[in-house]
Amino acid sequence: MFLADCRRKVRLGLVALDFSQGRKRVAMPGLGWHDVAAMPQWNYHPQVDLPEQLDPAAQSELSNLPASELDVSVVVPCFNEAESLPVLKDEICQALEAAGLQFEMVFVDDGSTDETRQVLAGFLSQDERVEVIRLGRNAGKAAALAAGFVHARAPVLCTLDADLQDDPSELPALVARVRGGDADLIVGWKKDRRDPWTKVVPSRIFNWMLRRVTPLRLHDINCGLKVMASEVAKTTPLYGDLYRFLPAFACSQGYLVEEAEVHHRSRRFGRSKYGAWRFLRGFLDLFTLLVLTRFQFRPLHFFGGAGLLFMTAGLGVLSFLTVRWFQGEAIGHRPALFLGVLLFLTGLQGLGIGLIAEMIGHAREKGAGDAAPARRIFSNRSEPK
Repeated sequence: MFLADCRRKVRLGLVALDFSQGRKRVAMPGLGWHDVAAMPQWNYHPQVDLPEQLDPAAQSELSNLPASELDVSVVVPCFNEAESLPVLKDEICQALEAAGLQFEMVFVDDGSTDETRQVLAGFLSQDERVEVIRLGRNAGKAAALAAGFVHARAPVLCTLDADLQDDPSELPALVARVRGGDADLIVGWKKDRRDPWTKVVPSRIFNWMLRRVTPLRLHDINCGLKVMASEVAKTTPLYGDLYRFLPAFACSQGYLVEEAEVHHRSRRFGRSKYGAWRFLRGFLDLFTLLVLTRFQFRPLHFFGGAGLLFMTAGLGVLSFLTVRWFQGEAIGHRPALFLGVLLFLTGLQGLGIGLIAEMIGHAREKGAGDAAPARRIFSNRSEPK
């Protein structure tokens, strides 16, 4: 049982390893250090590469700062950004230290093939506030953010892209707004965007379309700089390319989403990891967003609505043919007969799928209980129940 738990937490990045001075030890929260050599049946394959020698302060605990004392967790997904990372880390530290915030930095290496792994290993040995998660392959930004959110411990989470285009000096003011209850999620708006027109124009079209299908009136929903309460990050779906719709999902769950103008900078190192295919995927994902936000709890309205339209069209065609048949005209050879039958059966299937989805949703919500997690309670009770 213990070994299985070790394997699971290694995959999630929830363990600390000590290979210094010939030792092979593993530490998990609440269990202390254990000798790996005493567990020969465990074939350990680390997913986070650590330096050969760790500073004593860094290897003594998972983090010397208790979670209850942390103010902010900064999650940075990175893919082949070795040149940018040292500058970014220094800027994050300068900004948050100047604001007097206690923080941790969670760097998620999304299967980089450059020197990112070595750079992050250096951070880990030099700064106990650094946490590193290394994915086994390039799984995408959504997977990297999800891994970072699971590992982050502070009540407020910040996300930054690792390309230095987001300015960490913006973080303290946004963190103060979230901590003060002004918003649950604040999305940056790169008003003066320093990108080529091939990225700016499709992005503006995409955001315009998003404003048409969601109640959000954001100008830059996909800005990498976001500040949010931890419950927002841990209750919204993150898979595929849906990370860009995190504000829309948060809004649909009742969280307060705001926007703030932020300083945007030109890329200093490397090149963009996204091409034109990214925008096509984004437009396709708009349909997924529409279904999940508007019809997640009433799927019959989506499938049944489309089904009724098809059934109505099919009945109309078949009714017309029936009248012609009573008038003595042969209809068995007419393609319209097959079209009417096809439309009616397709609509009937859509209606059936909607009913099945409703039953599945009812069973799920009956077991889950509360379906409205995003709320605040203001009470005068001395001992709230």
